[in-house]
Amino acid sequence: MTNTSPRRSDHWAVATADVTSDEALELLREYFYDVANRYYRLHFGREGAPEELESGLADSPSGDLVAPDGLFLIGRHDGAAHSCAGLRRLDATTVELTRVYVRPALRGTGGGARLLAAVDEGARALGADRIVLDTRLDLVEARALYLRNGYREIPAYKSGPYAEVWYGKELSAPDQQGR
Repeated sequence: MTNTSPRRSDHWAVATADVTSDEALELLREYFYDVANRYYRLHFGREGAPEELESGLADSPSGDLVAPDGLFLIGRHDGAAHSCAGLRRLDATTVELTRVYVRPALRGTGGGARLLAAVDEGARALGADRIVLDTRLDLVEARALYLRNGYREIPAYKSGPYAEVWYGKELSAPDQQGR
């Protein structure tokens, strides 16, 4: 008997979006609050105060995630915006992945993998053959997602207060994937 029910990832669609749109700003705020509060809980044993979170958000602009040297993606689950990711060009062949977020209630439904597949397409469209990113060690779900989707740990390519581990992915031509 063949299973004809839709795959979980079939409920997801990803497309480029305006990083200044209301949907994008809402997702970016949720992303920032999620990762910042995890940091505050781990290091200070408390949630971040609203003033701290808003100040940190203001100090982490996403305005460079626009053409011609960047892009912003929104993932939709059954039509509603529930995930995002951004790319910014670092050099002629390398882009940096940032702002990767899937709403917690929908983690594990295939949205992260679908988002990263769209990231690969977007990186190629920007002329990149390599994607890099930095993250924190405590963001274990994100780290597992990256490893499942072809990223490997690399030496540090930059420093920062929240950069604890770095990943990279070499992009093969679309017709060579899976070989």
